[in-house]
Amino acid sequence: MDWGYSCSSEEFEASQLTQFARSAEDAGFDFVTVSDHFHPWTQQQGHSPFAWTTVGAIAVSTERVRLATSVTCPLIRQHPVIVAQAAATANELSGGRFFLGVGTGEALNEHVVGERWPPIEQRQQMLVEAVRIMRALWDGETVDFAGEYFQVENARLFSTPVSPMEVIWAASGASSAALAAEHADGLWCTHPDADTIRAYRENGGEGRVIGQLTMCWNADAVTARNTALERWPNAALGGQLSQDLPTWTHFEQATELADADDVAERVVCGPDVEAVVAAVNEFRTAGVDALHFHQVGDDQAGFIEWWRRELRDALEANASS
Repeated sequence: MDWGYSCSSEEFEASQLTQFARSAEDAGFDFVTVSDHFHPWTQQQGHSPFAWTTVGAIAVSTERVRLATSVTCPLIRQHPVIVAQAAATANELSGGRFFLGVGTGEALNEHVVGERWPPIEQRQQMLVEAVRIMRALWDGETVDFAGEYFQVENARLFSTPVSPMEVIWAASGASSAALAAEHADGLWCTHPDADTIRAYRENGGEGRVIGQLTMCWNADAVTARNTALERWPNAALGGQLSQDLPTWTHFEQATELADADDVAERVVCGPDVEAVVAAVNEFRTAGVDALHFHQVGDDQAGFIEWWRRELRDALEANASS
């Protein structure tokens, strides 16, 4: 399994994320991801740098790790022709190391341009059109496109990717997984959802499956739980709320009754290596091929050192047992 490190744009500025990415490369991570948000989930998280600027800075500050957005919504706030151009430039800057994560987005980030927030079924079809447009542009074609959702006139990328662009489609549920199998090169999932991954494979998906594990390492378990509650209370929300609530204040209201136990059910907290190994095994059993770690809170350096000193060896020993 490949191991990744998640740069949380909701929690840090671009300059800090670039430093963390360099440290992650030095610590042996295989890839680095950058979340693409216009707003954080809550004011306590406190940041929202432009993901593409951050990706560019990481691209020229690292040498080996692959990097990606996790994930970009090329539907409303960002038109697919602009995302295609940004991704192609990131691919060139990184010497072909960049790949693109795409998804159907959240109202939290997309409503800011004043457009209607479509239902999930429509957003899935919009994403199908968006990927089709981007692939044509990456191939160097002059694109004229009149779709149900997007219009493109006389568009051509004169700076195309230096390596084939891998598109990883974020999905939750069988219908989206089937679309990922048809239109993307891989599947992205934030939970060890065996049913979604099975649907992807059964519909012909042959690409890699990338998962994300949110955790909060600290040498003190109580501090880790409190940090997770303070910084990432949105982990306690399930269902459609994370897609449809439009502002950070709504997320704060929706999570004001959450406690540390609620968050700890979804965020692995503390210094217990075996707890992380068990969580990783859930992803592995579900069919995940690559996993990136989102460390919640300020102590990114402590987490990376723990990875270097203890966690990586434990995961590799577990994989070979």
